[in-house]
Amino acid sequence: MQLNTPTSLSDPHAEYSRRLALRRAAVAELAQRERRVADLRLVLFGVGGLMAFLAFGRGLFSAWLLIVPLVAFAVLVIFHDQLIQRRNRARRSVRFYEQGLARLEDRWAGTGVTGERFQEAAHPYANDLDLFGSGSLFELLCTARTRAGEETLAGWLCAPATPDVIAARQEAVEELRSRIDLREDLALLGEAVRGSVDVDAVDAWGSAPVVLRVKTIRVVAAVISVATAAAAIAWLSDAGSRPLLVMLAIGQVVVAPFGARVRKVVRDVDRPARDLALFASFLHRLEQERYESPLLQELAAGLAGSTVRPSERLARLRWLVSVLQAQRNGVFALTGLGLILLWSTQLAFAIEAWRAECGPLLARWITAVGEFEALSALAGYAYEHPADPFPAIEVAGPVFDGVGIGHPLLPAAGNVRNDLRLDAEHRLLMISGSNMSGKSTFLRSVGINTVLALAGAPVRARRLTVSPLNLGASIRVQDSLQQGISHFYAEILRLRQVVDLSHGELPLLFLLDEILHGTNSHDRRIGAEAVIRTLVRSGALGLVTTHDLALARIVDDPVLHAANGHFQDTIAEGRIAFDYHLQPGVVTKSNAIELMRSVGLDV
Repeated sequence: MQLNTPTSLSDPHAEYSRRLALRRAAVAELAQRERRVADLRLVLFGVGGLMAFLAFGRGLFSAWLLIVPLVAFAVLVIFHDQLIQRRNRARRSVRFYEQGLARLEDRWAGTGVTGERFQEAAHPYANDLDLFGSGSLFELLCTARTRAGEETLAGWLCAPATPDVIAARQEAVEELRSRIDLREDLALLGEAVRGSVDVDAVDAWGSAPVVLRVKTIRVVAAVISVATAAAAIAWLSDAGSRPLLVMLAIGQVVVAPFGARVRKVVRDVDRPARDLALFASFLHRLEQERYESPLLQELAAGLAGSTVRPSERLARLRWLVSVLQAQRNGVFALTGLGLILLWSTQLAFAIEAWRAECGPLLARWITAVGEFEALSALAGYAYEHPADPFPAIEVAGPVFDGVGIGHPLLPAAGNVRNDLRLDAEHRLLMISGSNMSGKSTFLRSVGINTVLALAGAPVRARRLTVSPLNLGASIRVQDSLQQGISHFYAEILRLRQVVDLSHGELPLLFLLDEILHGTNSHDRRIGAEAVIRTLVRSGALGLVTTHDLALARIVDDPVLHAANGHFQDTIAEGRIAFDYHLQPGVVTKSNAIELMRSVGLDV
């Protein structure tokens, strides 16, 4: 565990670079020491071999002197193993800061956890806003190493939180922002957890009914074990075997009714115990921190629950299982200790007593760890983007009022910012513009910042005020050959879903890109106007992009509280340029013909 050290909040790149240099130097030093110890082991092995030859072959000295190189070699083996572990940890630290610098330098896409398993085709905005997949928001944010952490973060992105929850998360993220050491430790400890721990299986094992509950049998078994051991000692002292045989028979009669259940406990505990042993180190690290924000204190209290910490309780389980597994040693088979001491029975009862006490708590511990990791992921994003503010949450909405809105997945150098205000007096913005001018990207910028805001994260804007909103989008609609669904049919199904969302408890923010462009202009105008009017009448706010300038006239209806905006391009010397700045009014020209000519089509 590392102590939290002062960090640079204003220059994360410099801080990561400094730490990366230190970790690389540590790797080089540890690798050099590891090589020296390996060479020393080889030398010591040779010395031991020579001494054995001189002792046994020539009789120059007592063979007892061989104990010295044997002990020294054993010590070196242990020390060598510790060096290898420290070197591997330092290498993982190097990767941690290399990944951080990749995010800061916009080289992160395709290098992290994509979260594709959370992608649902029926979700109202996840696919449209690139929440999951390569180069997604989840990949940018997710530093979680446990399955619970990934699931918690994904859940926060897929559903808006309440204002109170958002405020609590913002405060917790702000507190965790500068704790780089904690994020590094969790990442390193979590490497083994991510690849090995089956959280669902652990939870199922902990919550399953207890199969050994008779406390008196534990006492009886302990008494019989002591008596049997005494009889065995007496037998070894030539007192006769009858007392031992009687006690062995009594013991087997007493435990026989529980044999099947004992075997089930012994069989079922093996994998959860290994998983929880890895999880314990993760919990222990979280227990070392002191927290100020109410949410973090609440999570820490959930991990405590009593005077005994979860990591200590898990350590007891690990000890019980290691003692249980000791009977696999050949000594037990040769001496019959397992039979004399009723080893499996006593340990099975002890394990079930542990599970009766701690099993119901496992789900709470796992949930708390998941929330810690999700908050830590948002805190890492906040640290790496110091210019991104927390949004103000306006309870009396609906409202989306942003200044300098950008797209968090785009490189900073080419990230053009725009302003947008939607509220009760400005419910709809119809956006026209030429191809590739930035209409779809602007819709995604608004949507993804809404997702970040309502998850409790900072946003890519100079300022943003937003109220709790449902979000519905029709930007990236796909047909399905297997299901026999055309692109147009898939779009109207999505529009129906968006309309249904507008009748929910929260006001809706809708984002519709090139609405109904898969049908003729007559049907498109009538259908699009009907959908838009239905949404606005329900109290929704939204953006609609279109190439159909006739549809832009819908803003003339004062009931809609609508306005037109557009993105423009310029053509100079046969080349098209875009400034990606949102401007008021309807676009006055199209670049379709020029684009066709630019790729060699004879138009």
